[in-house]
Amino acid sequence: MPTESEAARPDLRQIHALHADFVWRSLQRLGVRAADLEDALQEVFIVVHRRLSSFDQTSRITSWLFGICLRVASAQRRRAHVRREQTGTPPEWFESLETERAGETSPEQAALEREERAELEALLDALEPAKRATVVMFEIEEMSAPEIAILTGVPVSTVYSRLASAREILKSAALRARRRERSPIRTRGER
Repeated sequence: MPTESEAARPDLRQIHALHADFVWRSLQRLGVRAADLEDALQEVFIVVHRRLSSFDQTSRITSWLFGICLRVASAQRRRAHVRREQTGTPPEWFESLETERAGETSPEQAALEREERAELEALLDALEPAKRATVVMFEIEEMSAPEIAILTGVPVSTVYSRLASAREILKSAALRARRRERSPIRTRGER
């Protein structure tokens, strides 16, 4: 006969039904390429299946799932690095914004917006997954630091620390990119 805590424990189907969208969005926030999202989602739920019996229910299920997403996204990035792939393809929500605006902007403006989004993705790719997710949730999805803390299962001070650190990294990366754009390309004979 199952114990009281085992009876209250959600099963894999319930978790998938209730939290698959959350896992999908989390993987996107963590920089998983659009082409790899389905595989990453499946990987997360394979881990959930394997580890569900060890989930002690002292934390929120979303915090536990986010931790799994973080590890899966990190593994995806390592594999992409080994395969020498770029992880900076724009996520699907960038493309849907582009489609919505297509009738409103000129081709030149649309090209400029695509370029800006690609630059943003490249900058975000410079961040480790936890910092990237924090920045995306705070700056793009406009979530509050306490909401992010609950969602990720970390203290609010850690959210602010990650934001501050990520902003410095992004600022430095943006400055380096601007310097590269401004510096003239020299040929061998020029000095």
